[in-house]
Amino acid sequence: MTRHRQGVTAEDLDLVEAVGRFALGTLAPRAADLDEREGSCLEHRPALGALGLLGLNLPAEWGGPGASAAGTLLALVEVSKQCAATASMIGAHYLGTEAVYLGGDDTQRRRYLPGAATGAELYGFALTEPGGGSNPADLRTRATREGDTYRLDGSKQFISNAADADRLVVFAKTDMDAGARGVSAFVVDATAAGISVGPPEKLMGIRASPAHPVRLDAVRVPVADRLGAEGAGFRLAMRVLDNSRLDVVATALGIAETALALTAAWLQERHVGGDALAQKQGVQWMVADMKVRLEAAWALAMQAVAKKAAGVPYSMESAIAKLYASEMVAFVVDTAQQLHGGYGYTRVLPLERMARDARILRIYEGASEIQRTIIARAVLAAR
Repeated sequence: MTRHRQGVTAEDLDLVEAVGRFALGTLAPRAADLDEREGSCLEHRPALGALGLLGLNLPAEWGGPGASAAGTLLALVEVSKQCAATASMIGAHYLGTEAVYLGGDDTQRRRYLPGAATGAELYGFALTEPGGGSNPADLRTRATREGDTYRLDGSKQFISNAADADRLVVFAKTDMDAGARGVSAFVVDATAAGISVGPPEKLMGIRASPAHPVRLDAVRVPVADRLGAEGAGFRLAMRVLDNSRLDVVATALGIAETALALTAAWLQERHVGGDALAQKQGVQWMVADMKVRLEAAWALAMQAVAKKAAGVPYSMESAIAKLYASEMVAFVVDTAQQLHGGYGYTRVLPLERMARDARILRIYEGASEIQRTIIARAVLAAR
């Protein structure tokens, strides 16, 4: 971690080291059990709030610890090294609070963000729908203005934190015929009448970060809880996803760092034909390929973080980093399993869980195909 210090302050490093100790001492011993029984990593919520992790994406003005963009990435890497499900839960919370921070006014920020930063309130981000998530302009949830309130009707799918959330940021159409320009965003009390949360999905990986279907039937939301103007929701969602893709990158980096470390130790200890596997040239080349891809992902991540910190557009850089890192971690974990032989295919070692956890990274926050579309459009527009 310390080799990637670009834009990292001394305060950041203190925080990252504290998170690393917490992750190793608290998250690591429980990760396999939570995954096995499909429990919830929200049992860590009080400790995560006390550490400042649940407000890490927010400036100090609104209750966050004042971490830099680089410090936030590094802290999430430390979490992901030990428990990707916990990182996913934190990332889902960030999606909601980021939407309030970027799309809300100061009255809304003052009302909603300080409690979220301490973990007193948990957020979910209700964008994806049963009909699809890759094109939010097509969403069918409707928001109908009725005096000083909106009536929300529709269904959402794969909503992380939904069962335990205090607030949901819900995206709905205020104009069903306007495409992306008809999408608006609302802060919704998760206990409001008309909201029903279905049973958790039977997920392949990150099983300790439950995702749920959510139904909204005549849910009343005050006009004052709309984020920005009517029709501003799509642009807000895209800005939030630029940020959250870096959270996915952090998860990929954390998983890959652990997979490589486990593999290096295994190759020194495992002997075949009287020699450690680490002495075999073919094995060494496989390790080199793992390391090169991991370091390339780090470089792309820090490039995106630097642009974000500078306050300049970084949508393409975020997409590049997310695309590469999510595909990198699949390669690194698969190679780690190959080098562990039959043991890599067992549940005795964490590699099997890591392989399942890593698979979602190529799907959520925009599938790899969506990242390629974002990148290509940026390149062609620049020409």
